[in-house]
Amino acid sequence: MKVAFMRKLIPLTVLALGSTAAQAENGFFYLGAGAAQDSLSDLSDFGSGPLSPNLDNTSWKAFLGVRPLNWLAVEADYYDLGSGSGGDAHYQTHAHGKAFSVYAVGFLPIPLPMLDIYGKAGLARSKVNGEGISFLLGTTSGVSRSGTGFAWGIGAQAHISMVGVRLEYEGFSVPNSSDARVASLSVFLNI
Repeated sequence: MKVAFMRKLIPLTVLALGSTAAQAENGFFYLGAGAAQDSLSDLSDFGSGPLSPNLDNTSWKAFLGVRPLNWLAVEADYYDLGSGSGGDAHYQTHAHGKAFSVYAVGFLPIPLPMLDIYGKAGLARSKVNGEGISFLLGTTSGVSRSGTGFAWGIGAQAHISMVGVRLEYEGFSVPNSSDARVASLSVFLNI
């Protein structure tokens, strides 16, 4: 009985794994980079209103992922959130931000082999460094703030063979701020 069951189980397993591998023909590993439009404001460590620097600019991101199944991937992203300034005639601020995130990525099972629609959830570790300069007092003070929080994203990617293009929108928590929002357009390579 056990031998007959095993003889049936082995071919079924091979067929199941073979079809999953065939569907995930995009590659087991992927990596990419692209341009990002970032929005990070209300950095309260620097003051409020016009004193607070806003990191609303164009920067870049890079990512690396493993896609063991057609519907599931694990991905690590690095963001350069850019820099920004704020202040008035008496006090100037400047800040630069960056973040690293890890996501579980779920792909929708749509019947278009060259298009993927996905959502992702995970954690992001952010760091904002900066300084404030008081012209009245002639002093400079440094600020460095790090934090870890929830991260999420949605996106779509189109690919032909090993090369693809990805459009996505992501958000994650940054301490003492309005949180980061990143829209990006990237190219990627399946390996």
